[in-house]
Amino acid sequence: MDKLVMKELIKKFGTPTFFFDEKILRDRIEYLRSRMPESVSLCYAVKANAFIIPYVAKLVERLEVCSPGEYDICKKYMISTSQMVISGVHKTKDYIQKIVTDDIGENGSCCAIYTIESLRHGMILEDVAREMGTTLQVLLRLSSGNQFGMDPIDIFEIAKYQIEKYPHLSVKGIQYFSGTQRRSMKKNAREIASVCEVMDRLRLDYGLKCEEFEYGTGFPVCYFQGEEFEEENFLKDFSEAFSLVASNYKVTLEIGRGIAASCGSYVTQVVDLKTVSKQNYAILDGGIHQLVYYGQTMAMRHPYYDLYSDEKQYSQTDEEIKNWNLCGSLCTTNDIVVKQLPIKRLKEGDFFVFHNTGAYSVTEGIALFLSRELPKVVLIKENGDAALVRDAVKTFTLNS
Repeated sequence: MDKLVMKELIKKFGTPTFFFDEKILRDRIEYLRSRMPESVSLCYAVKANAFIIPYVAKLVERLEVCSPGEYDICKKYMISTSQMVISGVHKTKDYIQKIVTDDIGENGSCCAIYTIESLRHGMILEDVAREMGTTLQVLLRLSSGNQFGMDPIDIFEIAKYQIEKYPHLSVKGIQYFSGTQRRSMKKNAREIASVCEVMDRLRLDYGLKCEEFEYGTGFPVCYFQGEEFEEENFLKDFSEAFSLVASNYKVTLEIGRGIAASCGSYVTQVVDLKTVSKQNYAILDGGIHQLVYYGQTMAMRHPYYDLYSDEKQYSQTDEEIKNWNLCGSLCTTNDIVVKQLPIKRLKEGDFFVFHNTGAYSVTEGIALFLSRELPKVVLIKENGDAALVRDAVKTFTLNS
C-alpha cells in the first residue's frame, strides 16, 4: 500500500486498527489461479478472516464454514448455501437442521456440501436428511493424523453400508487437510498419492466412484524477516503434482492463510517509551491480544513492518541504532510483540505498521484478557475508498 495513503488512513481511523486491502486480495487470488491447472477450483477457509467474506466470495468457488457463528456471518452477507462447504469437527443436529431449512428448495433438493468427520457425523446428517425428506451432498474427510477427519477404516465402513445406513447421503468424494505452513512438496506428493489410493479402493472394493478431491493445501506464508521460501517453484511443483489428479477428479483447493495473509496490515501507536534495567521498552496501544503471528517464538522473530511518524516516515539512516522491545497494553509480561528490534529513531506518537496480518491475526489474539476493546477493522476497496466495517468493540458487557 502507498505510504502516503496509509498515513492518511491512520490519521482518519486511528489505532489500533486492521486494514484489509481488496486489490491485494484480488491480485493474490489471481496469482494462485495462474499457477494452478485451469480446472482447479478454490475454496476460501472463512476462519482465516471473516471480514473479507463479501469480497472473497466473488473471487472463489466455495467458502469453508466451520462453525454456527461462521455460518451466521455468511448468511448475514447473503452468501448462498450453494457456495458453502459445512465443515468442522463439532456438528449438532440442530445446527444441521437450521442449514437444511435455509437450503432446501421447493423440489426438496439441497445445495450445500457437508463434511463427515466421524461415524457420528454420518448418522446426524442421515437423520436430518431423512426427517426433512432430502438428500445431502457429503465429502468424507480423511484424517492426516490428528483430530480432524477419519481413518480409512471408518471411511470404508460408510461406503460399505451407504445404501443400508446412509441412503439420504450422496458421497461426492474425499476432503483432506494437509497441515499448516507446509513447505515440503515431497510430503504433499505422498499425501496426494495416499488419498488417491483411498479413492481408488472406494471405487474398486465398494463401487463408490468419487467425483471430487478437496485438498487443504496448508500453503506457507513468510511472516518474518530472513525467511526464505521459493513460492514460484513450490507452486510449479504443486501444480504438476495435481495435474494428473485434476484430469480424473474435480479438484478444489481449500486455502485460508495463503489467500488472506498478504491483504492485511495492523497499525498500532507508540504511547510510551522507557528504559528499565538497561532494556529499552516501547509501549503500544495494541498488543498480543490483537496481533498474532504463526510461528513467532517468544517474540524473538522480527516480522515485516514499516515505521511512521506523524511528521514523516523516518529514513533511519543517521542516528544510533537502539534495540527496542515492543510491548502491548496488557498487564502481563507475556505481552511482547517483538524483542530487540533495532531502530535508529523512535518517539512517542509513532506508528508501527505490521504486514501480512490478513489471516488469523484479527481473531487469534486473547481478546478478552483485560477486557480491552477489539480493534477497528477497515476495508480498503479497489477504487481506494476506505470503509470502517467494525468500530472498536467492548469485549465485556453486562445486561442491566
